[in-house]
Amino acid sequence: MDPMTQSTQISSSQGLGDGHNTAAKDSKMSVKDLIHWRDPKKSGVVFGVSMLVLLSLAAFSVISVVSYLLLALLCVTITFRIYKSVVQAVQKSSDGHPFKSLIEKDVSIAPETFRKHVDSSLTYINRALKQLSRLFLVEDLVDSLKLAVVMWLLTYVGAVFNGITILILANILLFAIPPVYEKNKTQIDQYIDVARTQINSTMAKLQEKLPGALKRPKSE
Repeated sequence: MDPMTQSTQISSSQGLGDGHNTAAKDSKMSVKDLIHWRDPKKSGVVFGVSMLVLLSLAAFSVISVVSYLLLALLCVTITFRIYKSVVQAVQKSSDGHPFKSLIEKDVSIAPETFRKHVDSSLTYINRALKQLSRLFLVEDLVDSLKLAVVMWLLTYVGAVFNGITILILANILLFAIPPVYEKNKTQIDQYIDVARTQINSTMAKLQEKLPGALKRPKSE
């Protein structure tokens, strides 16, 4: 292969990779900005819409909520289309379709973008499957016991809350905890360190009481 062509291909692939990394970083930063309320208006809109959808799902079925949302969107677009048509007829203007710029906009997903997200999702899925295999096949007894305790606690949570209620609480905490943590980072980190120390101490004592064959290796 021509060295110049090879160099161009390498540069293109590097540029594409840099673009993907930049896009991923920008996406993470935008989510972080939203939950930290960097722009109160945007964060308020996202929080309000997400709460409205979750509360609607708590009161109605998923099909009803989706149908009402799409119906509301159609009512808005159809009303606006008719209004603009009447205005153009009265004023005898030739502005054309009011949504022409949006209709002509390319909304298709690029193959590279699709493959990037699939590859990224596959990485997380494989990692999760490997972790689940470790836990349920009891590769490490202590970790499997931790999972058993968490699942046992979740049975009580599930008896009190349903899935939608948990999602509503999670949505509230998602938008409430980051700004609180940002303002009281030092004090919260101190409490977290104390709790982590206590947990590690308890797990170490539990480890010492296990039979020798089941103990976690020292290297870990």
